Amino acid sequence: MKIQAAVTHAQGKEFSIEEVTLSAPKAGEVRIKVVATGVCHTDAVARDLGISPYPIVLGHEGAGIVEEVGENVSSVAVGDHVVMSFAHCGQCENCLTGHPTVCSRFNELNFGGCMEDHSCRIHQGDTDVHTFFGQSSFGAQVIAHERNVVKVDKDVDLALLGPLGCGIQTGAGTVLNRLRPEFGTSIAVYGCGAVGLSAIMAAKIAGCQQIYAIDVHDSRLELARELGATHALNGRQVDVVKEIREASGGGVHYAVETTGVPPVVRQSMHALRPLGVVAIVGVTPEMSIDVHNDLMAEGKSMIGVIEGDSVPRVFIPKLVEYYKAGQFPFDKLVRFYDFDQINQAFEDSANGTAVKPILRLS
Repeated sequence: MKIQAAVTHAQGKEFSIEEVTLSAPKAGEVRIKVVATGVCHTDAVARDLGISPYPIVLGHEGAGIVEEVGENVSSVAVGDHVVMSFAHCGQCENCLTGHPTVCSRFNELNFGGCMEDHSCRIHQGDTDVHTFFGQSSFGAQVIAHERNVVKVDKDVDLALLGPLGCGIQTGAGTVLNRLRPEFGTSIAVYGCGAVGLSAIMAAKIAGCQQIYAIDVHDSRLELARELGATHALNGRQVDVVKEIREASGGGVHYAVETTGVPPVVRQSMHALRPLGVVAIVGVTPEMSIDVHNDLMAEGKSMIGVIEGDSVPRVFIPKLVEYYKAGQFPFDKLVRFYDFDQINQAFEDSANGTAVKPILRLS
């Protein structure tokens, strides 16, 4: 079938909305009408740094309605509302033990440009157009494996839910699934984009007594306060490590680092108290950091967390329930754009004027 999709033809090129051909779903796959899709930093990285082959339709935070199912699909049916998340094989040791975010085929299935059978479902004439995260949600329709798909309640605005598939589940899951802070402990969150603000909301749900928000945009710090942060620090105006150590009585128990900026990564480690743990979720370039004193003398830990260590089919419905109960108001993070405003949405996200852009496709 013919559909409209935002195609990236070469490294660093702007998105171009064009007509492409979408193949029918194969066994285990579903065709989904995309209602809306989040705009994520990972899409910008893929566009600009060439981590996946071109041409490609990016997008990996899609939400939509199932319109067709292939053979042997059992978890969803035509008419279901779904959120799409990352691809995983479902067969390796990590998948089978509840950690699909570190699937042995994660990079291949999400960044390799093809579906699990090594073929493409999107074409432009005789040219294969590559897939991203097993979904390519920057298109009016997508083909995804049923493992990518999470059924969600129909009584929640479907247009809101796409970012639960990546950015929001990353922030919330890092706190609730991996760090699991004890009631009354302290946590610092570095970077108040969608990932960081989701971590702050999760820390409030977990019962953290002190929640430090660190950013360089005052508007985001104000929103962090509204969502549960007890302290808001502008990294351009104060000595973050000094402020946290003084206010927390020696450092925080936990931290989430979302920026990937080397000096901020260092701050996140140095502002921990002895035995503290920092989770790194931002893409960080190669860097050297003096960790001997922190790791050996003070027993601190630095861990990497992908996609919030989530099992999407279990965790995303929990986030929806928290939202319905008024405990996880992630709708305050989003700004909607029409699909043809995709390049503007990316620009606004990069300059800090939009926390989580969502593109409406239907």
